[in-house]
Amino acid sequence: MNFNTICSMNSILRLYPRHKHLIHTLVRRHPLSNAVKRPLALGILRLKSPCDHAINNFCVSSSNSPNVQKLTKPGKDFSDQLSNGPSLRDFTAQSNEASAEVAVDGIEVPYLSHHDVNGQQRKVFFETYGCQMNVNDTEIAWAILKENGFIKADDIKQSDVILVMTCSIREGAEDKIWKRLKYLKSLKQLRKQKQPSAPPVKIGILGCMAERLKEKLISTERAVDVVCGPDAYRDLPRLLSVAGTGQSAVNVQLSLEETYADVMPVRINSTSTSAFISIMRGCDNMCTYCIVPFTRGRERSRPIDSIIEEVKILSDQGLREVTLLGQNVNSYRDTSSAVSYSIPEDKTKNSRGFKTVYKPKVGGRRFSDLLEKVSEVDPEMRIRFTSPHPKDFPDEVLYLIRDRKNICNHIHLPAQSGSNSVLKAMRRGYTLESYMELVEHILSIIPDVALSSDFIAGFCGETEEDHEATLDLMRKVKYSVAYTFPYSMRQKTGAFHRLNDDVPSEVKLRRSGELAKVYREEVLKLNLAQTGETQLILIEGDSKRSEYDLAGRNDANTKVIIPKYTLTWNHKDGQERDARPGDYIAVKITGASSQVLHGNPLFLTTLQNFKTEKEKMQLFQ
Repeated sequence: MNFNTICSMNSILRLYPRHKHLIHTLVRRHPLSNAVKRPLALGILRLKSPCDHAINNFCVSSSNSPNVQKLTKPGKDFSDQLSNGPSLRDFTAQSNEASAEVAVDGIEVPYLSHHDVNGQQRKVFFETYGCQMNVNDTEIAWAILKENGFIKADDIKQSDVILVMTCSIREGAEDKIWKRLKYLKSLKQLRKQKQPSAPPVKIGILGCMAERLKEKLISTERAVDVVCGPDAYRDLPRLLSVAGTGQSAVNVQLSLEETYADVMPVRINSTSTSAFISIMRGCDNMCTYCIVPFTRGRERSRPIDSIIEEVKILSDQGLREVTLLGQNVNSYRDTSSAVSYSIPEDKTKNSRGFKTVYKPKVGGRRFSDLLEKVSEVDPEMRIRFTSPHPKDFPDEVLYLIRDRKNICNHIHLPAQSGSNSVLKAMRRGYTLESYMELVEHILSIIPDVALSSDFIAGFCGETEEDHEATLDLMRKVKYSVAYTFPYSMRQKTGAFHRLNDDVPSEVKLRRSGELAKVYREEVLKLNLAQTGETQLILIEGDSKRSEYDLAGRNDANTKVIIPKYTLTWNHKDGQERDARPGDYIAVKITGASSQVLHGNPLFLTTLQNFKTEKEKMQLFQ
């Protein structure tokens, strides 16, 4: 490589600890140098962390470039070089007059000024696939691009940039993206034919699939211009600018630190009454079937204060529900301040009978601390959280759910299988007996709680007896929601390296269908049993099937359909108005299917008043 020097930030800080503040300040002030960006994108250079990334880009120099300050091996004059080095204006002054370039392994890479990185009102269209975390990631990416001069396109055919947020959790999710890329490629070619003089449409792949299949996306799909991993969204403006020079731009480096705590997501659906809040990223559990630790990295949590600030902003905007998100949300652990370590002997406590592949983690403010503070922000805002691991349910969390009116009585409790041999092969860290003991413990504290779950059909070595054990588990617990999927092997996972994917595809599909069938049978019984109950629902909007109906969700996250009526406020002297999105409405359940409840609206109410008004109403019945 044509580099004179590559300075590691860690080694610099060890050599010059007194200049730590100066080094960090200069890194913040200087954008990343293209002398590193291009080899990084090509996979020539690997960096350890965002801090290493920044200091390396600042310190790399090329002997062939007149525009880059040459930094020698750290010595006594190093701090002078940092403090007296050229500014961004010095770097870009000449490039504004002529296109200055740096040669990196024979590749010409143009410098990018502030003007180059700015979106200049280019229109961006987002497509999002996968989980709620991907929805939140889309909002984070959009916030970053909006701050950098891009605008949002509502029509894909009118956009200048198309960004696809992807999922790699299953093979089927990736297959959808490959098929979609064929359409996007044709759209790109059509634009070039109709507007040959206009800048070509840029297509970017974001998220987990970008991290997992970076080489294939660039080499196989020529339509892809930008590949950006889950921890690199801050780099999107630069990546799109590099793509504007006609080159592919890639940044899929994982981070041990990135949480986007300082980025306020811009909601894609501004009319929604609910929002997702990412409180942590990554996962340490290393279940053998799961690709998440390899596409999203290790666990790291946002500081509580930044989460509370976001909840306050959403409350001020009138939102009525937030869902706290994480790959393992209830293992949240804020270690951002000295307060977090005030009780050093405080260790992670797993649920009874559960174990992990890692040692108990010490210190930090835990999920119960966060949940309590979030619930105090707005008593009229409903709180949900997903997706947890069964091992992380201390009693403090359960009592909070029971006692706080605005924390929904709904717990997602992924089982994955009802067979001990399959659970062991999955490295889940518990047995069926431990799982059932936890279910009974939860029900003893929160008797009216709704439980939901995830199940995988046809995992490595699963027999018909194992499958029947999972069906029995579904019948015993009676989940309000269950997500069932046929197993698909993922590269890099423990199963890929150590287990044999020996269950035929047709058997996986049959078993997955049987799981779904049993779930539908049981949830129908569960829903029918609610007929005659008075429930509180949050209105989300019009029903998709009828313009005369409204759709909302109850505490258990079950959809409830009601007719549109003019309703009264019981606690506001009988004031009347039409129901609308964001309203809490008391509803009497009149019927059910396996998917939805149907009911008659009774009156408008609030979270805090519903229980009292319900009790008064029952007295007069």
